[in-house]
Amino acid sequence: MSKPSLDLSRNTTSVSVIVKNVDRDVERGEDILMLGYSLVLMAPIFAPIAPPHILLPLMALSFVVSVIWARANFYKIQRQWLPAIEKLEDNAFKLAPISEVLNQHPTYTLTDGFNPLKNLLRTAKSLLGCLLINPFWMPIFYTLGLQFAEEKHLRLLNLAVIKVEQRWLPPSNHQE
Repeated sequence: MSKPSLDLSRNTTSVSVIVKNVDRDVERGEDILMLGYSLVLMAPIFAPIAPPHILLPLMALSFVVSVIWARANFYKIQRQWLPAIEKLEDNAFKLAPISEVLNQHPTYTLTDGFNPLKNLLRTAKSLLGCLLINPFWMPIFYTLGLQFAEEKHLRLLNLAVIKVEQRWLPPSNHQE
């Protein structure tokens, strides 16, 4: 997993440093979500020793933990963004695509996300999936939908970072 970036609120006076730190934090969020996917994909390894009534809730729990952790990482980026952008003064307009994504997303709280009555479409899709496979898979499908939503937030932020890098930064600053 990638290392956490430097605190954006300290020692950030250039656009390139801020963009690099946000990019690192986005990568960290993607790594967190990938960890959730990996844990669920490793579940068949434990199938011979763990019965389904134990293994299936653990699979859903791994998605829940990765979603909460990824959202906390996204909120950390938002908290550090405003102090960093205020230090730029003249060049803050260069980071407008990132600011737009951070201001618009996430569109719902995790409390709303975990409530099946407020997400009827996700609930219906999960119900359909569990009817096709196994009724015990409904929590896994539902939390997988939450995982996809968090991945969407990070993808939008990553696209904004790429847009800023391509427009304002020289090629040597954002290629590693």
